[in-house]
Amino acid sequence: MTAHFPRSRRALAVPAGMAMATALALLPNVSAAAEPDATSLSYVVNVQPGHGPSPRVERAIAEAGGTIVTSYDQIGVVVVHSANPDFARTLRTVPGVASAGNTRNAPLPAQSTTDVGTPKVLSTAEAAAVEAAEGQDPLQPLQWDLPAIKADQAHEKSLGSRDVTVAVIDTGVDDTHPDLAPNFDREASVNCVTGKPDTTDGAWRPGPTESAHGTHVAGEIAAAKNGVGMTGVAPGVKVSGIKVSTTAGYFYTEAVVCGFVWAAEHGVDVTNNSYYTDPWYFNCKNDPDQKALVDAITRASRYAEKKGAVNVAAAGNENYDLAADEITDPVSPNDGTPSERVIDPSECLDIPTQLPGVVTVASTGAKGIKSSFSNHGLGVIDIAAPGGDSTRFQTPAPPATSGLILGTLPGGRWGYMAGTSMASPHVAGVAALIKSTHPWAPPAAVKALLYAQADATACTDPYDIDGDGKIDAVCEGSKNRNGFYGWGMTDALDAVTK
Repeated sequence: MTAHFPRSRRALAVPAGMAMATALALLPNVSAAAEPDATSLSYVVNVQPGHGPSPRVERAIAEAGGTIVTSYDQIGVVVVHSANPDFARTLRTVPGVASAGNTRNAPLPAQSTTDVGTPKVLSTAEAAAVEAAEGQDPLQPLQWDLPAIKADQAHEKSLGSRDVTVAVIDTGVDDTHPDLAPNFDREASVNCVTGKPDTTDGAWRPGPTESAHGTHVAGEIAAAKNGVGMTGVAPGVKVSGIKVSTTAGYFYTEAVVCGFVWAAEHGVDVTNNSYYTDPWYFNCKNDPDQKALVDAITRASRYAEKKGAVNVAAAGNENYDLAADEITDPVSPNDGTPSERVIDPSECLDIPTQLPGVVTVASTGAKGIKSSFSNHGLGVIDIAAPGGDSTRFQTPAPPATSGLILGTLPGGRWGYMAGTSMASPHVAGVAALIKSTHPWAPPAAVKALLYAQADATACTDPYDIDGDGKIDAVCEGSKNRNGFYGWGMTDALDAVTK
């Protein structure tokens, strides 16, 4: 089956007769980061970590028409703006430069929009019709995803530790939401959109026309168990917002690098990454510009893990087999003129999803099988979690009514979204519960427990999700590890009891 979904995992519009949301409420104290000259492009220049750019490299940057925006000396990544179209090519010839490349194809700021699924807002009447049991938050009966990973049982044992923080590297988080405010970690929150941290109060929030995606993800992870709205997977841990997407919805390399480094240096225990780094869906290491982007984000994500963070990422929403010999990518670059190209996914990487050490999460629906859209691939997918699916394909058991995932929305609202974007925060929440149970466990141990505690799930074979008699995807591997579910379905109960 060819998947006709938006080429983005920031959110996914699932054909389920969804109503469209109206414009989101204006949030207070949202600062606009200063933008560079619109004739400039942004670049990363990768040098020896630990010392920053040498005088020779600094001189070469200036002579090539570049201006240093910031330098992450600890990982050797320098962010530069330049209007010189030959800037990267020139810098690659300079001794001391490991790689250099432009991070985008459109002048700053980006001029076009990207596909972002629109959440289905839960109406007042729908919320009022929910009958919660004693001990449940009011909307918890709609959350079929919690019992799917035994999170409801886990909460009887532990809600997670206040000493654990999960950073949502995303479109921004509305910390004024009543389900998020009790657990929000301001000290670990920031706006990284320009590649340089902006710590202005509220800079981490989405603007009134920006995506609700990050706020939704944050609620899935850590919506408080406070008698209001819904319940997160780890409702006792803290959550922070690291905003890395432009107003137009792009996640560029310099912002993602900033996000990982910020998380590394602010005590974050888990990062959730429900996006791919624009403008390339897959970054081919034989292209010098794209190689520089892979190098920069690899350095940043490894630094975050070295500092104690478990990095969790969404697998993507195209029903691609990421272990295939080749994949056709028709959408890159998404901020310029895309051209169809055939790539080898072992050489051309979806970042940060396919980077070493990152936990790659596939999505399942309400019936517990791979979501119609979820990417897959033996040896690539590490674990599975609920991300929702069309209610037509996988209908939940009552009282839940939607096959999508409930989350928080800006302006004190709640609503449904679906995608591997929604699966990843479930795993991030479980990782936070493991860290709460084993506070001294390093990232490698947390990941080992995450995989060992997952409920082994055999391949769905044949996989004909729409029932039209045609195979929609092929699963390879054993029950204990396969291309659809990795090591299995994430398990929140084991996370707090083992």
